[in-house]
Amino acid sequence: QYVKKGITQWISSWKKKNWKNSQNKDVKNQDLWKELDQLTMNKSIDFRWLKGHSGHPENERCDQIAKEEADKFKDNSKLF
Repeated sequence: QYVKKGITQWISSWKKKNWKNSQNKDVKNQDLWKELDQLTMNKSIDFRWLKGHSGHPENERCDQIAKEEADKFKDNSKLF
């Protein structure tokens, strides 16, 4: 829900307030929000929230991919 609300409800306010949130603190992950804003600009996108781990095939696949990628960083964490 965070991403959906961020891109559909909060982002215009963040931009008006120079990327500050309602507590007047810097919006976290500004680089990602700015990139998402650019990617969605001038496009008609219907953002929908989907409950995680509810058996939706694409959602389950995304979860699997995310876990696999996170595991790669765990294995290399001693390098950093």
